[in-house]
Amino acid sequence: MGSGHDDGAEAKPPPSRDVWVVAIIVAAIVLFVGIGSAVLAKALDAYVPAGATINRGLMIALLLNLALILLGWRRHRALNTEGAARTTAEGRAHHLAARDPLTGLLNRRSLAEAGATLLVGARRRHKAMALMLIDLDHFKAINDRHDHATGDALLHRVAAEITRIMPAGAVLARVGSDAFACGVLFDPGHPDTVERIAERTISKLAQPFKCEGLVLAISASVGMARSDDGCASFEALMRGADTALRAAKHTGRNRYAWFNQAMEREEATLATLEASLRSAIPKQEIVPYFEQQIDLATGGLCGFEVLARWQTPDGVVTPAVFMPTAERTGLIGDLSLSVMRQAFVAARDWDSGLTLSITLSPRQLSDAWLAQKIIKALTEASFPPGRLEVGVTEAALLDTLPLVQSILASLKNQGVGLVLGDFGGGFASLAHLRAAAFDRIKLSRTFVTATPDNAVMANAVARLGECFNLPITAIGIETAETAERLRALGYTRGQGSLYAQPASITNTRRLLAQRGLLRQPGPAIAGVNRAVR
Repeated sequence: MGSGHDDGAEAKPPPSRDVWVVAIIVAAIVLFVGIGSAVLAKALDAYVPAGATINRGLMIALLLNLALILLGWRRHRALNTEGAARTTAEGRAHHLAARDPLTGLLNRRSLAEAGATLLVGARRRHKAMALMLIDLDHFKAINDRHDHATGDALLHRVAAEITRIMPAGAVLARVGSDAFACGVLFDPGHPDTVERIAERTISKLAQPFKCEGLVLAISASVGMARSDDGCASFEALMRGADTALRAAKHTGRNRYAWFNQAMEREEATLATLEASLRSAIPKQEIVPYFEQQIDLATGGLCGFEVLARWQTPDGVVTPAVFMPTAERTGLIGDLSLSVMRQAFVAARDWDSGLTLSITLSPRQLSDAWLAQKIIKALTEASFPPGRLEVGVTEAALLDTLPLVQSILASLKNQGVGLVLGDFGGGFASLAHLRAAAFDRIKLSRTFVTATPDNAVMANAVARLGECFNLPITAIGIETAETAERLRALGYTRGQGSLYAQPASITNTRRLLAQRGLLRQPGPAIAGVNRAVR
């Protein structure tokens, strides 16, 4: 199928060739019989007593029978050879259809049959079946950083390690690019048997692997479901293990989780949330809220950080509720751009000294066209790029630094300011600080509160900012004492509940109008006005 010919049809010689083959065979038999009968007759004449007669017809029949026996034997041998070759080919084809060519394990299609058979055997033996889904954490990064040959070598090593760990009789399969499934039987009263297998798997896969001359470090997350606890069919085991795997990843990776009914309810809730989010983004129900940024030296308003809020008939939903789903489903890109567009339109008639600050998520920074999308949004809203600051967190610099550098450089060339956010709370190096030519640092809110350790970190970041000539913003300021302490250290901007809570477009415009910071009445933008009513 799809190869341009029928694989099941045998190649047949042309009819003319068949005629010649038959003619040659018939001629050979006639010649053999004719010559053989003459020779045999003379031989018998030498041994038969005088006066005895030889039945020539019987002699010809005997020779003809001998010729046919020889011909049949050769044909039988040819058929046996052909049958053996066909059996071997069919066996190989079946093996290739049922096995993953890289690891030799079962593939996803054959896993269903083998798993169902194992489940039937478990019931017959009064056992339970556990299905484990093993997913390699951050495997894509290895493929991206090196090449697919290195990734394949690593997968081969991982498959061999999993095979050694699993007990005899286990069903093993590769079910995804970096995912494996293992079905094992266990005593329903001792699920810890399965847990020990999972723990050993996680421990072994966390050890460095040597592949293609490289030392590669990975980890694994494991989701597990059991047939005696809400997963009566193999399909239900697969769904349950997949749900548990997502839970294991969500809680930090490099761990295992058992499926339970609460996870299923949570999955249903998340599915509903995702559907609602997909509908809310194009309707501009996700709207910008603005948190004031204050000049710590003068106490004056110098800008705002743009935050996202979901306006629903039941009230305003905070990012803690919907942002994880937006990140997980990849909706964060569309959501963020929608909020940006609304913010740019709302702020284009504000005082030219007021800046907007937005923070990009690591997921967004995997989009090679992100810079162009932001510039397009600025152009369409007639918002000056020089009034925009784009922030990235330290974590974003660790994944795909070259791509992040390219995106930030494109924005910088258009006049957009660059901010390294959550500084001190991640793992960015000083080289990263200079690599993207940042214009500002934001201290992680972890170090804003007044403790001896935090004071040391806040002071160190302040001195670092002086060395690199970078102004520093502190977020999460809640008291006047904290603001004064940070101002004395040299911090230039602050934001937090001390100054104001994040406000809607309407309330922010009212504040700016009171302070005389609106250059002209805002135009009636249907999408924005509808979103903030």
